[in-house]
Amino acid sequence: MNSIEQIQAELVDEFDIFDDWMSRYEYVIDLGKQLPDFPEQWKTQENKIQGCQSQVWLNMRLNNGKMDIDGISDAAIVSGLVAIVLRVYSGQTPNDILNAKPDFIKDIGFTDHLSPTRSNGLHSMLRAIYQKAGALSQ
Repeated sequence: MNSIEQIQAELVDEFDIFDDWMSRYEYVIDLGKQLPDFPEQWKTQENKIQGCQSQVWLNMRLNNGKMDIDGISDAAIVSGLVAIVLRVYSGQTPNDILNAKPDFIKDIGFTDHLSPTRSNGLHSMLRAIYQKAGALSQ
């Protein structure tokens, strides 16, 4: 498995291919469409991410020392953001997650191009992942 830093660099390279933000948004939406099925029984209050305008659920658990993360949203662009976050963090150890900075957000340009509500949702997802990693690392 690649390190979080390598995965972030790959994502930045993928987004650099696109000349404009409409193309980048379409790519984000396409990524969201590729999310695997998310079982209804995982759509619990415990898995629901607070602070997102859309509904977002992340199911996070430890598996052989690494965090497995699955997620879904009811909004197209946010589903794409979920897919990106899962790509970066799922399958990584809690300590690797805690030691990684989410540089991809700024490097892709999400800081400047996401609406405030989507940006808040993205940061809420990251906060939940880092909190869970912190709890699992103890």
